[in-house]
Amino acid sequence: MEKIPVIAVVGPTASGKTSLAVEIAKRYNGEVISADSMQIYKGMDIATAKPTAEEMQGIPHHLIDFVSPYEKYSVARYIDDATKAVDDIRCRGKLPVLCGGTGLYAESFLNNIRFEEEPDNAQMRMQLTRRLEKEGAEKLLEELREIDPGTADGLHPNNAGRIIRALEVYYLTGETATQRRLRSVSEPSRYDIFWLALSFPDREFLYDRINQRVDIMLQNGLEEEAREFLKNEQADTAAQAIGYKELRGWLDGTISREEAVENLKRETRRYAKRQITWFKRNNNIHYIERNPADSSQQIAEKAFSLIDQSGFLKGV
Repeated sequence: MEKIPVIAVVGPTASGKTSLAVEIAKRYNGEVISADSMQIYKGMDIATAKPTAEEMQGIPHHLIDFVSPYEKYSVARYIDDATKAVDDIRCRGKLPVLCGGTGLYAESFLNNIRFEEEPDNAQMRMQLTRRLEKEGAEKLLEELREIDPGTADGLHPNNAGRIIRALEVYYLTGETATQRRLRSVSEPSRYDIFWLALSFPDREFLYDRINQRVDIMLQNGLEEEAREFLKNEQADTAAQAIGYKELRGWLDGTISREEAVENLKRETRRYAKRQITWFKRNNNIHYIERNPADSSQQIAEKAFSLIDQSGFLKGV
């Protein structure tokens, strides 16, 4: 079977993935599919840095803003939804351009991983939930890191549900989620993938971009968005998003605004480091160095050169 070409733009938050993916889609007659585990949720616009209509530049974007923040959403469901999006894009003769920083979503989908039915034990989950409340998410994430570093590296302490789920699977089966994922690859990928990511020789440049993004989010109304979601206990998934939990103390009056903002910047920088670590394991990624003097158009031209010289789209 002839494989479907997909260009995947991945990497850390605030690196410029969205802008690059849009330019690639414009150049090669493509449409963008999001691989972001939080941008899928309706209403969570500022905290998740959803692209605006202006940033999309008329390029259709799929799998953004279509799930209620009150419902659960799995990797398996993402794979199904992304598969449908690719088929829809291809039937109109266009190129799928995957864009996002959730490595688990991007790699599970493109590598055609099919997940086994996960074991479910309410008593075990209750025990782990009580431990979470008593010991904190950081402690459980450290425990998971010792057991299953491959899964832990892709998780933030805010992802309490996924931390508990990964520990639950291990304690019920004796297998890590990583081991189960590897065994779940049942057939070759449907896709011919050209992986792209932006790298930062000067890491401080990336951190400055992150800090500036947080400042812009606050100017754009992040406080009001966080207040809306945090007051609704049913939106536990939403509360996991970086940008909400870090502001809780300020909104509750227990810490200053300055402390909350610094916490948010620090946690976002840490998340970026985990994303970089995750994607480093993918030896197929073509990296484009990003320096302070580079414009978005210069970055796009570097990407076009890599794609064209590879012959990836020859005959497509």
